[in-house]
Amino acid sequence: MVTEEQVREYLSEYRDPFLKEDLVDAKVLKSIEIGEKTVEIALKLGFPLGEYEQRLTTELGEFLAAKEPTVSFKLDISWRVDAHVHPAKVQAMPNVKNIIAVASGKGGVGKSTTSVNLALALSALGANVGILDADIYGPSMPIMLGMQGKNPETIDKKSILPIESHGLQSMSIGYLVKPEQAMVWRGPMASGALQQLINDTQWKELDYLIIDLPPGTGDIQLTMAQKIPVTAAVVVTTPQDIALADARKAVTMFNKVSVPVLGVVENMAMHTCSNCGHQEHIFGQGGGDALAKEIGVELLGSLPLSLNIREQTDAGEPTVVKEPESDVTKRYVDIAQRMTAKLSLEAKDFKASFPSISIENT
Repeated sequence: MVTEEQVREYLSEYRDPFLKEDLVDAKVLKSIEIGEKTVEIALKLGFPLGEYEQRLTTELGEFLAAKEPTVSFKLDISWRVDAHVHPAKVQAMPNVKNIIAVASGKGGVGKSTTSVNLALALSALGANVGILDADIYGPSMPIMLGMQGKNPETIDKKSILPIESHGLQSMSIGYLVKPEQAMVWRGPMASGALQQLINDTQWKELDYLIIDLPPGTGDIQLTMAQKIPVTAAVVVTTPQDIALADARKAVTMFNKVSVPVLGVVENMAMHTCSNCGHQEHIFGQGGGDALAKEIGVELLGSLPLSLNIREQTDAGEPTVVKEPESDVTKRYVDIAQRMTAKLSLEAKDFKASFPSISIENT
């Protein structure tokens, strides 16, 4: 009969495509139970699995069966999102396990569209997800989520409830001001408003809060990195040299404030003609991959330049919601899992798991 040491060795040879590590080093192995004729293995991964749970069960089962053809392996695979440590020396937010900032450095690269679709992809995978529109001057989330004109409710006149749409909790300055109203504020005022938005919103038990940052590396970005418990960041770029130059600045900013960058998302990587099917790299080719290698992070994935993505987002039904079975949606889901798998390997914040204890006189 196979031994526990042998099974552990087999699992150390299986490299998970999302974690980029073997199952032992990734610390997802929970138990191995050796029976007379069967071996039961329990794995618990730290990111939402969705359909990948069945795929992993099948592929790992086949891998183990090839190692020990006479042994019956039973796999118990589950997932749970844990809170992870954040570099900012500020108190963790209640009811929010992880905050992921999505930045670009340059406007016009589709960062907001990418942010909302990644948030929706995580929600579709079973995670509890919120999204914060951190663009005080040009909020776009109400339009993208089909919630334009909605106003958040308050239950204590001090805090506000997030707007819920497509299974997402969301908050934006766009819910609080008229669409035509211009926020003519200096940087410190905008930063203060952002802090109020995030801290005064009563988020409901979030696994992930996605923050859609405005372009640039100014006051709002530094406020996010230094005064809000951001867990990690993702940088969106196009293959174009100009966009890549600004994306490098965004990465440099996060490095200076010790926020880990989970990877790079290359948007508008390729356009396919709707008439003839010809594919063309309008903004260049391979720029995202080159940037990821240059800064030492993973290229999380590439997304096409697509008319459908723009039309669906403008209509308040982003692609992940409108076309859940499409190739583009599968790309968003894959990127979402790669980024959260990478985050699951970061150090955990065990204090977030401690129960709160209160003592009252009776």
